[in-house]
Amino acid sequence: MSTKSFKGGCHPPERKAISAESEVLAVMPSTKMVWIPVTQGGAPNTPLVKVGDTVVRGQKIAETDKFMSAPVHASISGTVKKIEPHLVTGNTDALCIAIQAGEDTSESFMEPLDPFTCTKEDAIKRIREAGITGMGGASFPVHVKLSPPKDAKIDYILGNAAECEPYLCTDAATMYHSAETIIDGMAIIMHITGADKGIIALEDNKTHLVPVFEKAIAKIKANPVGPGAYDISVELCKTKYPQGGEKNLITAILKREVPAGGLPAHVGCIVSNVCTACAISDAFRLGKPLIERAFTVSGGACENPANLRVPVGTLVEDLIGDVIRIKDDELVQILSGGPMMGVASADASFPVVKGTSGVLFLTKKEIHIGEEGLCLGCGRCIPPCPMRLSPVMMARSLKANDYDAAVRFGLMDCIECGSCAYVCPARVRLVYRFKLGKGVVKARAAKKNAAGKAAGGK
Repeated sequence: MSTKSFKGGCHPPERKAISAESEVLAVMPSTKMVWIPVTQGGAPNTPLVKVGDTVVRGQKIAETDKFMSAPVHASISGTVKKIEPHLVTGNTDALCIAIQAGEDTSESFMEPLDPFTCTKEDAIKRIREAGITGMGGASFPVHVKLSPPKDAKIDYILGNAAECEPYLCTDAATMYHSAETIIDGMAIIMHITGADKGIIALEDNKTHLVPVFEKAIAKIKANPVGPGAYDISVELCKTKYPQGGEKNLITAILKREVPAGGLPAHVGCIVSNVCTACAISDAFRLGKPLIERAFTVSGGACENPANLRVPVGTLVEDLIGDVIRIKDDELVQILSGGPMMGVASADASFPVVKGTSGVLFLTKKEIHIGEEGLCLGCGRCIPPCPMRLSPVMMARSLKANDYDAAVRFGLMDCIECGSCAYVCPARVRLVYRFKLGKGVVKARAAKKNAAGKAAGGK
């Protein structure tokens, strides 16, 4: 089996401390309470419950009528104790619904639905009603992704199994333990979108999972679940970062390039994380909303790295002690996500949400904490950029407040993967600068658009 790749990227230490074969431990927070953010992808939701209400696991507790949205469900059965802002990933506060578990363990799932006999409209509606968002980190509403422009012919569905971020091992465990569910989810996505072929894209550090998938594919071919469930295969990609980025994966596997400002659908492709495919299968086969999340706990300050499965809304701090053992004297940073694109948190009082792929407890040896130096103009940031941009010129333009020049050098095409910052000898916080720059560009565009509308209305 040949190994495919893309130009650019870098090779940070993998630090995958947990084998795919290891059990994913299902645990509950020590407080038996969850803090569920009202919005976890897409347009803002409005609570459907009030303090004092009794809710059951799977019950919808927040939604909006906007298409670009995903409802949120109770992840445990119990009583709504609070509806108020709470710390979430990124050191910001967001409106959350706090539920205290009771003795009742009943559930409120949807009725199972055959994805191959229902209409496409009903299938899209089921995915939306299940509140499924991308589980690779972006948290984009999946029913929107599976509703591409009418003029876009979808040829391929790529199952993103790269999991290129260091430390993170949840996708690998899901592949090992739930390969059949992933293949079922892939078949459902292919049927909904009319794609002719499905491809599971694995990095070549996970070759031991190829026979696991081949067995699952052979089973679905022997007992087809419906039309479009046959042509699924596995392809290997070179192990490097950020191989799991949508555009990089498409380039590596299909040799197609998503145009600037474009979407994968524009080149006949849709990319789905393997855990998302599992959630889609469960939504149809079990009627189960996305109410729990498997994620990796690791890092040098974590004594017992593991893959955990918890109810959405579980506070990380409520797992420390009983489930997670931390070396407090060595801990210097907590990250939600991986070390390349993860977000640092002041403490562990943030909840696990649908897009949480990992929580890392890092030591001084594993991260750089200190002042950034002056840009040396060495250009080392250019070769690893997977989008073939010029980070050094983007950074210089932003420093000079020349946002138009930064955009010309590719600012809005930056995927914020951090490859440039990883290789920078001066430790310039490039991604931070690019995020701020994008914010300014978007704010200016919104202001200009509003001014144009106001002028047109006179």
